[in-house]
Amino acid sequence: MSPDDVLAPAAGREKRARPRARLIDCDVHHALRSLKDLSPYLSRRWRDHLDAYGSRQPMAFRGSSPTLQAAPASARADAWPPDGGPPGSNLDLMRAQLLDRYDVEYGLLHLAFPQGMDQRNQELGAAICRALNEWVVEHWTSREKRLKAAIMVPGEDPEAAVEEIERWAGHPGFAQISMVTHSIEPLGRRRYWPVYDAAVRHDLPVGLHSSGCNGQAVSGVGWPSFHLEEQHAVALSQQAVVVSLVIEGVFELHPSLRVVMIGAGFAWVPSLCWRMDHAWARMRDEVPHLTDPPSEYIRRHFWFTTQPADEPERPEALRRVIDWVGWDRILFASDYPRCDMDDPEHAFQIRLSEEERRMVFSANARSVYRLG
Repeated sequence: MSPDDVLAPAAGREKRARPRARLIDCDVHHALRSLKDLSPYLSRRWRDHLDAYGSRQPMAFRGSSPTLQAAPASARADAWPPDGGPPGSNLDLMRAQLLDRYDVEYGLLHLAFPQGMDQRNQELGAAICRALNEWVVEHWTSREKRLKAAIMVPGEDPEAAVEEIERWAGHPGFAQISMVTHSIEPLGRRRYWPVYDAAVRHDLPVGLHSSGCNGQAVSGVGWPSFHLEEQHAVALSQQAVVVSLVIEGVFELHPSLRVVMIGAGFAWVPSLCWRMDHAWARMRDEVPHLTDPPSEYIRRHFWFTTQPADEPERPEALRRVIDWVGWDRILFASDYPRCDMDDPEHAFQIRLSEEERRMVFSANARSVYRLG
C-alpha cells in the first residue's frame, strides 16, 4: 500500500456534506513515535535515569495499559501511518483524515501516554511534562496552527505544576491546562488548588480527559476484565472528579474557573446533578462552604465533550438531556484516531437547528477556549 492509498479516505467513507459551521474538535489524540522522541528535551541526568531505571509508575499491568485510550489496537485501522509509528504520530495523516477532511478550524490535542503526573519520582515527572510541552510545540503546534495543545503539568507537585503553567501561559500553541483524572487524591482536594489558582490567573480552562494510572482500578470494585467494562467505568470515574471539585469547594474560591470534562459523554450529567442536589439539601450543614446547590456550580463551571456520543433508543431523549445540561455547555469531540471516533457528519441522531449546530460544533469551544 502506498502512502497515497493510506492518506485517501477509507472505503465507504467518501466525503459527504460537511457541517455548515467550521468545526472545532475538542478531543484529538496525537502520539509520540517512541519515548526516545523526548530525549532531545530531557537533561542528561534524566536521560541517564530513564536508561538505567526506567519510569516508575503504579501500573497494574505489564505489557499493556489498563486504559482503553492507550491501547494501540483501539485505533482506526486506517490510522496507522505508512512510515511506521502508532496512530496519531503522523501530522500529515492527521491533516488528511481529520483537519482537511472535515474543515477543522481548531483541533484540541490530548496526549494519552506518557503522563508525567503518573511518575512517583516527582522530579522526573516534572521533567517529562516540560519535555512533552517543548516537544508538542516543536513538532505539532508550530507546524500546524490549527492545533492547540494542553499544558501538561505534574499536578502531584503543585509548585512544579504552577512553574510549568507560568512557562507556557500566553503561548499561542496552548489553549488549556491538563491534569490526569486518575490522581493520587480526588482532584478537588486542596493540594491541587494552586493549579486552579494559576488557571484562573491566566484565564485558561482546565481540560480533564480521562487519563492516568494512580495504581487503583478505574472502578470502585477492582480491575475490569475487558476494555468494554473499562470504557463504561471511565464515565463513573469522571463523575467522581466532578463531585470532588464541587463538594470540596473549588469553585467558591475560584468563581471564574472553567473545567472541560473530556471523553466520557454527558448523558449522566442530569442524574448526577439531581442526586447531588437531593443529598446536599439534607446534609448541607456538613459543607457550609457551599452557598448554592451542587447543580448550580456544574451549570456555571463545567463543559462536556460529546464523544462518546450517546445514542438512546428514542432520539428525542437525547434532545431532552441536552436541553437540561444546556446547549451552551456541549462541545463537539471526535476522539480521532480512536476506533470509536465520532464522525461530525453523523454524531447526532437528532436534527440540529442552525443555531444549535453552530454552538455545539464551534461557538461553545471558541468561547471556553478563547479561540479567535
